Amino acid sequence: MRKLYENGTILTMETREPAEAVLTEDGRILAVGESRELRELAGDAERVDLAGHTLLPAFLDPHSHFTAAANGMLQANLGECVSFAEIQETITAFIRERDIPAGQWVVAQGYDHNLLAEKSHPTLALLDRTAPCNPLLLQHKSGHMGVVNSQGLARLGITPQTPAPSGGVIEVKDGRLTGYLEENAFIQYQKRIPMAVLADLMDAYRKAQELYLSHGIATVQEGLLAPQMIPLYQAMLSQHLLRVDLVGYAEEQSRSEVCRAFPDHIRRYRDHFKLGGCKIFLDGSPQGRTAWLRSPYAGEASYCGYPTMTDEQVLSAVRHAAEEGMQLLAHCNGDAACAQLLRCVEQAEGEGIDAAALRPVMIHAQLLGRDQMEAVRRTGILPSFFVAHVYHWGDVHIRNFGMERARFISPAASALRLGIPFTFHQDTPVLPPDMMETVWCAVNRRTRDGALLDGEAVDVWEALRAVTVNGAYQYFEEDRKGTIAPEKSADFTVLDRNPLAAEPMGLREIRVLATIKEDDCLWKAKGC
Repeated sequence: MRKLYENGTILTMETREPAEAVLTEDGRILAVGESRELRELAGDAERVDLAGHTLLPAFLDPHSHFTAAANGMLQANLGECVSFAEIQETITAFIRERDIPAGQWVVAQGYDHNLLAEKSHPTLALLDRTAPCNPLLLQHKSGHMGVVNSQGLARLGITPQTPAPSGGVIEVKDGRLTGYLEENAFIQYQKRIPMAVLADLMDAYRKAQELYLSHGIATVQEGLLAPQMIPLYQAMLSQHLLRVDLVGYAEEQSRSEVCRAFPDHIRRYRDHFKLGGCKIFLDGSPQGRTAWLRSPYAGEASYCGYPTMTDEQVLSAVRHAAEEGMQLLAHCNGDAACAQLLRCVEQAEGEGIDAAALRPVMIHAQLLGRDQMEAVRRTGILPSFFVAHVYHWGDVHIRNFGMERARFISPAASALRLGIPFTFHQDTPVLPPDMMETVWCAVNRRTRDGALLDGEAVDVWEALRAVTVNGAYQYFEEDRKGTIAPEKSADFTVLDRNPLAAEPMGLREIRVLATIKEDDCLWKAKGC
């Protein structure tokens, strides 16, 4: 079946000049050009009237955690809480409304100690009062740390004598557990918490897809596919639930197990799912002060955060990725973590490995130094910037790093000057997958309190390329996604107005009206 899209602004992202019409057939783009010419080719094609709105390629999510986004819909949401009292009220109401029985795990997510009146992580005493009959875990907004109550600590087998895993912290004060877990300790123990009922998780996956689609995203990432998720993915695929394209990255230590579970999905889509590679973590969170820096945090004499992997472990991951022809994603927030990845990739190249051919991705890269950009270009590493941090945690970064370093977080403009492809992400569920807010952040670079971190601003065109053209390149899919051109997939986003003609400060007010995947409208705003 053919469709002709016309009567709107069509941003092909091939050039800045808009097209008048797009002709598609059976989910593929046949032609792009003037309306008059394409009408002659269209024959009895269905006319899709854009009604003056803007059509552009569907956004690609360069980094998020699809299962965590789905799980979040089954957990207490603490994202709006500004005090310990509100956290307690929210969790108490969640337990009551869901009629959660005594002894069953309760998980809450999204608190940020930086935004709480107490300016600290919730205490063990607070959690024990909040859920006296249930094991309870609170996950920090960053996903890198959290707090567990006494029942939860006992259920997990954590005592004051339990050794913390390398690259993690189990906090003990005066010989007693505080309930606070950090980095590898939090991540490892969090995996031991039982998952929700399968039927509930499948429903949550459906809702998570709707969330991404509502923001114009038709390609989504599972940024850490752990072995515990294998049966969930098998169930999801058997039920043909996926409508978006989903790219999964196995955790490095279990990549072989994940690949054995999905042999038909390695580097290729089947039922909208493919395994794209594997993922490693080199450090932690800048707002949680666990990101690994080359110079100390503001107000500290020597504390620079810390690594979570040794050089040999990182180098081994690079070698494994090269041996298997798989892409490597590396979580690097601090500039010392970025330096470690660069150092290891360069060593691998010295061993004859063509790392650039794997398009390794430096996830977050927030404190990547301008002096490190040439090495990024030389090694072929793609930075995927969490640029929305400028607004959501920019004021925290000013306190943590000082204004001079904070001005240059997410150095997109420096990458652009050197011709380095970069992408933007939201690390969902850390933030909602709101691409237009991210574009606004990249262009305006203002914090919540109005401070201007203007050292690395880019224009609207380049910000849009980061989540279309460059997103497709990151996934090795530039031949079928990222621009509106003949032979590519008919994956489109419809916006209520043209972002290239909008006032920069109004960019985040632009609404997604529809998301189209292979010519099938998967999501439409109410009233459209």
